[in-house]
Amino acid sequence: MSDEKKTGILDHLRELRKRLLWSVLAVAITTTVCFFFIEDIVEILKSPAGNIDLVFIEMTEGFTTYLKVSLMAGIVVAMPFLLYQFLMFIIPALTRQERRTVYTILPFITIMFVGGILFGYFFLIPPATGFLLNFGVDIAEPQIRVSNYIDFITRLLVAIGILFEMPILTSFLARMGVITSKWLADRRKMVIIFSFVVAAIITPTPDVFNQSIVAGTMLVLYELSILLARVFQRRRERPTTEADTSE
Repeated sequence: MSDEKKTGILDHLRELRKRLLWSVLAVAITTTVCFFFIEDIVEILKSPAGNIDLVFIEMTEGFTTYLKVSLMAGIVVAMPFLLYQFLMFIIPALTRQERRTVYTILPFITIMFVGGILFGYFFLIPPATGFLLNFGVDIAEPQIRVSNYIDFITRLLVAIGILFEMPILTSFLARMGVITSKWLADRRKMVIIFSFVVAAIITPTPDVFNQSIVAGTMLVLYELSILLARVFQRRRERPTTEADTSE
């Protein structure tokens, strides 16, 4: 390996280390801030389940749950900064057109993630928790561990938030020419089946109603992905068309 290549690799590693350090520092700060509001955050997470009393049965369970909630909330709050650090690391390797596309979709990445969390919080968690907490109450009284409830809620919210990123990802790939709207449309039938399979995995309840909410949302997001892919595909083809016309 030549000295020039070694220097290039070392520069990339230094840049990666700098971005990681800034990201860790940001998460540490936001996690610390969230810890001071932990009771309010936990109450917000408990709200969709209604009037529920959580318990803990291990000595350290309450403390570790508070730390976990603070960390998750800190990551969500720091998400825009984390995305910025990630993009600043990869942008030097992109073309000018790719950089312009990244800058365009950056705000929508955060917006869609937060939108997914809000959707899960208001439309998915209430019926899911209502079903699970009321099922079997005739034979036993539910006493839910705080760690179990928090893990359940946070995993579900993060999963829905990630699903809402699908239109952004497909828009970026379409703009880069990796996929086309026709390619997405041709796989619509397969996606319908896949949506219900994923919904059955994500949704913690076996009832068709809650699973249909998740699957229907995924299908709407997929149709939105096809529409956005068509728009970005046309924008990508326009410069080529204009160049051919000028010639």
